[in-house]
Amino acid sequence: MNAPRSKRVEVNGWVILDKPVGMTSTHAVSRLKRIFNAKKAGHAGTLDPLASGILPVAFGEATKTVPFVQDGEKAYRFTVKWGAETDSDDADGAITRTSAERPGIDRIADLLPRFVGTIMQTPPAYSAIKVDGERAYDLARDGEEVNLAPRPVTIHALDLVHADEEQAVLEAHCGKGTYVRAIARDLGRLLGCYGHVTALRRTRVGPFTEDDAVPLGELEAEGADAFAEMLSVEAGLTDVPCVVVDRDGAARLRRGQSLILRGRDAPSEGFAYASCGGVPVAFGSVQGGELAPSRVFNLPF
Repeated sequence: MNAPRSKRVEVNGWVILDKPVGMTSTHAVSRLKRIFNAKKAGHAGTLDPLASGILPVAFGEATKTVPFVQDGEKAYRFTVKWGAETDSDDADGAITRTSAERPGIDRIADLLPRFVGTIMQTPPAYSAIKVDGERAYDLARDGEEVNLAPRPVTIHALDLVHADEEQAVLEAHCGKGTYVRAIARDLGRLLGCYGHVTALRRTRVGPFTEDDAVPLGELEAEGADAFAEMLSVEAGLTDVPCVVVDRDGAARLRRGQSLILRGRDAPSEGFAYASCGGVPVAFGSVQGGELAPSRVFNLPF
């Protein structure tokens, strides 16, 4: 007996979800797949259930551009509550240390430059990093001791937005792999008062900002009209140089063959994607003025 065919359809593009607090990134993607009746979808960077904000969701051919978005700069606004450290470095965890000390605004501001630049950061035990093939948060939830090695991360800016005696609101602009919860933990230790994140919002992922974001409730209410909120496949390639090719060149790239790039604006080295008639064709590395495709797009042009 043959299995019933899926009634889901081919959908290609990006939806920038304003994820609500309390929902996992995986669940959010599942909800969007139902809204758009899409065959294939994935997100560009996990956002914790505690966090709200930008969750870029790629559909169909756009999933091929996810690595470019994930590698882009990210921005967060977060609140750190002083006086306690938790095993998860956020409000969902069990308290492990406490202090009656409270930092002054000037003291907080003085320490922030220590976190700017490329620094060594120890990820939280409750993270998606794999340890011997298993996620660290699964091991931590099972009561196992998780010891993750420090790793280099890049923080472009860390600014104090507001502070009172009990908490501080900060904004961070950082590269891939940075944990805001670890910033809060380490800042609290330096201040001698301990701290953990109580609110977190992601405001940027690569080329996508809050201006692009759509609340889940709005998408569900719009139903079929939600397609108006979808961005093009190439929206995920905003930070990648584009070269325009003709139909013959596009056909060559789609066959997996290299193409000599013409024109004074064509890159001679690096990474680029080719477009024909405003439709992305392929992306790959450029060496000696020749584009070698690593992935091709199956889109009509």
